[in-house]
Amino acid sequence: MAKAKTAYVCTECGANFNKWQGQCDACQAWNTLAEFVLEASPVNAKGARAGYAGEGGAARVTKLADVVHGEETRTATGIGELDRVLGGGLVEGSVVLIGGDPGIGKSTLLLQTLGALEARLPGLYVTGEESLGQVSSRASRLGLQLGGLRCLTETCIERIIPQLAKEKPRLVVIDSIQTMYSDQLAAAPGSVSQVREAAARLVRFAKETGISVFLVGHVTKEGGIAGPRVLEHMVDAVLYFEGESGSRFRILRAFKNRFGAVNELGVFAMSELGLKEVPNPSAIFLSGSREPQPGSAVMVTREGTRPLLVEVQALVDQSPLSNPRRVALGLEQNRLAMLLAVMHRHGGLAIYDQDVFVNVVGGIRIQETAADLPVLLAILSSFRDRPMDLPTVAFGEVGLSGEIRPVPNGEERLREAATHGFRRAIVPRANAPKKGYKDLEIVAVDRLSDALDALA
Repeated sequence: MAKAKTAYVCTECGANFNKWQGQCDACQAWNTLAEFVLEASPVNAKGARAGYAGEGGAARVTKLADVVHGEETRTATGIGELDRVLGGGLVEGSVVLIGGDPGIGKSTLLLQTLGALEARLPGLYVTGEESLGQVSSRASRLGLQLGGLRCLTETCIERIIPQLAKEKPRLVVIDSIQTMYSDQLAAAPGSVSQVREAAARLVRFAKETGISVFLVGHVTKEGGIAGPRVLEHMVDAVLYFEGESGSRFRILRAFKNRFGAVNELGVFAMSELGLKEVPNPSAIFLSGSREPQPGSAVMVTREGTRPLLVEVQALVDQSPLSNPRRVALGLEQNRLAMLLAVMHRHGGLAIYDQDVFVNVVGGIRIQETAADLPVLLAILSSFRDRPMDLPTVAFGEVGLSGEIRPVPNGEERLREAATHGFRRAIVPRANAPKKGYKDLEIVAVDRLSDALDALA
């Protein structure tokens, strides 16, 4: 057996080095190199690495025009919100990484998925964190009929893969990837080298056999997947479970998807019988208050292919500090400071001596610029202590010169607002439809001053 070699891998960018050094030359990060034992791959008689040979036995160059391809074969999981985030269903041979805080519902969702697919797609649940009794107890508590579901309690990758080849499941859940280890590496389970090696073998096995694999990943205190950064590059899709502590709602978001749209959103509600789909997610992001309140504005954001109604709340109060606070929850902090400067310069509203707090209801994170206009309207409403007189929605990007820029998919946003009974919409002029909507007044604006005057 060939002697194993040692390399040092950057946990941030995945670059390899022959010896340890304090700084990674690739990404310039400090103290991110971790020891990684390279497995010596056996070489067959044809000179090709075992497990890497192509269909003809040896690597060869192929013209892309000669490759015969078709649409990916997708299987609906039976859970609509999960199918939406995956891009329409589970792709054969795909590897999906799901991360999230402890106890947020990762294992529950995957156990429900195996139960929904039991009759159509035989599955295997590999657990390295719980006993079979614990898994069975959870399944009974969720009311799942899992009589045919097969489970395996194992953490050694050399013993897991032969079992997968023997059982021939079509869907495998690995819970979790940080508990898996290889006998050929001296590092402890959960280390950079072990996580990388275990994931690489599972990805290789999935591509060779066409078996779909779900990997459960732990997260760090910063919210990222624990282990090497290259882990997210190895898999086909990366999904994150999000949710506020104390809230029963869970948001499943796609940050990477080779077979669908990124930033797609799925909404679930945690109940005694597990995770339930939320058919109308716009309703949970609104406060539900019948009377309009000062400092509240509703925007139509877009997550993936879905328009959502989201309430933005603002509180403006006299600051006792020499440097007033600017706090944003669910929004980018620096963008809030920029919007306040634009409001001062082009809206004539000076709040440099006021504390400004902005919050997006429901714990959702807004990453698009369509939130600019509703944020400023909510701040104005709170500053004047005057609510909007009509159920109003707004969206639009605010430029540094005070112009209101259009955002994509304006008509879909207006259609969503009209469906939920809103009576007025303040939108960029370029997003105003040629034909109006019944019972929905369209206020088209070009400048920030025009939008502020609409609330006067």
